Amino acid sequence: MPLNFPARNAGVLAACFVTFASPAWAQAAERTFVGYKHTGGTLEITASDGRYLIQPYTPDIVETTFVPRGEQPGPTSHAVVLAPDAAAGSVKEAGGRIELVTSGITVTVDKNPLRISYSYKGKPLVAEKGGYGQANGLQSIEFALQPDEALYGAGSRAAGMNRRGKRFRLYNKASYGFGKSADIMGYGIPMALSSHKYAIHFDNPQAGWLDLDSRQDGTLRFETLGGRKTYQVIAGDDWAGVVDGVTRLTGRQPLPPRWAFGNFASRFGYHTEAETRAVVDKFRADDIPLDAVVLDLYWFGKTVKGTMGNLDWDRDSFPHAERMMADFREQGVKTVVITEPFVLTTSRRWQEAASRGVLATDKEGKPFTFDFYFGNTGLVDVFKPSARSWFWDIYKNLKAGGVAGWWGDLGEPEMHPGEARHATGTADQVHNIYGHEWARLIADGYARDFPQERPFILMRSGYSGSQRFGMIPWSGDVSRGWGGLQSQMEISLQMGMQGQAYMHSDLGGFAGPVLDDELYVRWLQYGVFQPVFRPHAQEDVAAEPVFREPKTKALARDAIRLRYAMLPYNYTAAFENSRTGMPLMRPVVFEDPDNDVVPTATISSTYLWGPDFLVAPVVEPGQLRKEVYFPKKGSLWFDFYTDQPHRGGILETVSTVPDRIPTYVRAGAFIPLAKVVHSTSEYTGRALELHYYHDASVTDAKGQLYDDDGATAHAFEAGKSTLVRFDSRLADGRLQIGLQAQRGANATPAARQFALKVHNVGARPRAVQLGGKALPFTWNAGRRLLEVTLPALADAPLQVNVTL
Repeated sequence: MPLNFPARNAGVLAACFVTFASPAWAQAAERTFVGYKHTGGTLEITASDGRYLIQPYTPDIVETTFVPRGEQPGPTSHAVVLAPDAAAGSVKEAGGRIELVTSGITVTVDKNPLRISYSYKGKPLVAEKGGYGQANGLQSIEFALQPDEALYGAGSRAAGMNRRGKRFRLYNKASYGFGKSADIMGYGIPMALSSHKYAIHFDNPQAGWLDLDSRQDGTLRFETLGGRKTYQVIAGDDWAGVVDGVTRLTGRQPLPPRWAFGNFASRFGYHTEAETRAVVDKFRADDIPLDAVVLDLYWFGKTVKGTMGNLDWDRDSFPHAERMMADFREQGVKTVVITEPFVLTTSRRWQEAASRGVLATDKEGKPFTFDFYFGNTGLVDVFKPSARSWFWDIYKNLKAGGVAGWWGDLGEPEMHPGEARHATGTADQVHNIYGHEWARLIADGYARDFPQERPFILMRSGYSGSQRFGMIPWSGDVSRGWGGLQSQMEISLQMGMQGQAYMHSDLGGFAGPVLDDELYVRWLQYGVFQPVFRPHAQEDVAAEPVFREPKTKALARDAIRLRYAMLPYNYTAAFENSRTGMPLMRPVVFEDPDNDVVPTATISSTYLWGPDFLVAPVVEPGQLRKEVYFPKKGSLWFDFYTDQPHRGGILETVSTVPDRIPTYVRAGAFIPLAKVVHSTSEYTGRALELHYYHDASVTDAKGQLYDDDGATAHAFEAGKSTLVRFDSRLADGRLQIGLQAQRGANATPAARQFALKVHNVGARPRAVQLGGKALPFTWNAGRRLLEVTLPALADAPLQVNVTL
């Protein structure tokens, strides 16, 4: 958010901890085994003070719930969407233990002492330390860790890639002006992931703590005020398997609209219609691609204070908003507006909100009001059906006027006094899922009223599984400084591991009147390889490249144009995420988990972008050299700009240049690139370059290109898309490259033209043929580049044979 707000009263949560009532069930040390039964796929362990309910979702995902004696299982999960599979496991008893066995995870329950442990395909994973109990006024559960485990997770933080040794508060809270580190942010996800290829998701959103062995006694500890005593263990053969399990459990991210991968014009903020039009016009005049303009809070009021909650156009400042948005649409530019969940008592909607009962209440059932930076306010109760309908009707009316996307700010919520009561619980019970439910109500509204459209939902706060609503998270009000840039890779990489693959930053930095052209350019160059390209900042210093000095503008333009050239690759990586959960930004540990040259568990300065790019952002001022870790021994990586090769499995120091950051492509990769357009609305995907990175070490390779209309919800499932498969085979001095289009049943037939460019061809080919006939080609000896224009690809496959 735009300003430095007073911190929330930290004593509220602390007070809740102190007054938390002791549970009725006994301490873990007193728990003894009584009996068991296996019914309906659930293994029920009866203990002296309650029951354990253990059930498989898949062979790789198992859930365990503790139900204290005299109680019933808690409310349904806010995170989990997967249904248990009763047939996935079997139960056997032998030698003082009971086992729930699947083809992947085995859950072992030792009777005396009562202890639950987990293994995967015969390899031990993790074990409870005594089960649920009470500690320091909180309900808690502990797990035993092995000495060599690196730990990730706990949501959005800047605390180092390996987060073992840290204790994190689970209470969503903005960190204004953060830099290189931030221990608390807007996404406190109760999940820990281990370098041993498993994750534990603690299925309880209430305020608490996630302790990743801060006492250095080999203990993972989850502590919370109350609520569900449920967790899921997710295991995999590799990191792809773990992330697949996490996102099957909590939901896949649907494809955003294609315009979300373009360039955004954004600042705090555009004050008038005339100013907004002038900014869009300047992008067009400077020939810089643009897909969206984002309006901060001045769209509904002339002042920062006193107007929040109007949730309608200020007609003095935006007299013809609908015409403005229509004019932008004709230029391929979408309009995104900010909304907040606070309705000030001075706003135009206060009486309506109060009389219709859509606000959080006090203990007497009256609208709960409190003071914060913007004024005296109430808070929309997004847990109340009537409030959700009221809020959605506002969105629907704005959409009818031309708004194309939604920015939900302050959704932690920014201020959330513990005395507030919601339809489903107290403020501290529901705080961490407020942004989650806010995103859900928008997603549900689209699914109901606009089922063919993909929503764009930008949110500063969320919870496990928020990705399934199409939520796009960002890291918040980062400082405009080198420390702010340095933390961004880690934040995005960690969130991607936890299912939130679109985490990104305000490019250039947000907070502070800092004019640093080098920082700005380096941040935008990094932004080419992060999920959303959105420069945004306080208006003291322009966030938009069109207002920077000529040299900076030129470098920014180059970065933005590269972003648009990479649209087919990026969109395909996003499609893969929607199908498998693999994030767009991937830690090198995904590629090289057991490397002994460099501790990959600590690396965030080098990362993978999609399956085939390796990126090393420049994050230091005046940095002339950069250490780059090239993963996977035996592999080869080519400089994206020069084609210089680099061997995998080593840490290398490379030189940097001002106009780009170190970027590499793996040998055997197929990289589709597009002609740069002014807006993604002009993109067709019908004429592309297809770059193949050849090397003798790669005897076969595969790749793909996904394409659809960029707007239809669930286009792939509806058969309204095309998947082009690429493959290569090298044998006996001949390189074969194949292309085949797989068109969905309801996709519009379209021929695609590919200009094939094969890199690292060391000598002029003796022949290039298609179907036994010679194809014209050019070969550049200096660049070692073979170029072939292929016939149009329609339904019939193409196979190019290159005799080397």
